[in-house]
Amino acid sequence: MNEPKQLSFDLELDAEVGQGHYSNLAVISHSTSEFIIDFATMLPGLPKAKVASRIILTPEHAKRLLLSLQENISRYESNVGRIEIVQRQMPDASMNKVV
Repeated sequence: MNEPKQLSFDLELDAEVGQGHYSNLAVISHSTSEFIIDFATMLPGLPKAKVASRIILTPEHAKRLLLSLQENISRYESNVGRIEIVQRQMPDASMNKVV
């Protein structure tokens, strides 16, 4: 059986980028030629989520990202356990009134 060939390359990561950005929200949009993923942080009590990073991908690379995430999540769950997703409802707009 043929094993897929592993690509090898050097990846440069400068100190500032290496710090990363925390994100608990991703907003995905697309056109015919690209996918745009805005990674943001939404904090309690703040009216807006702040975008920390915007990534623009070709449709082909977006699909590669999807497949890679699926593979990595499967490996993670095999080692650590199933990731449970709790469905949360968005708060009613009337609950956001300042009193």
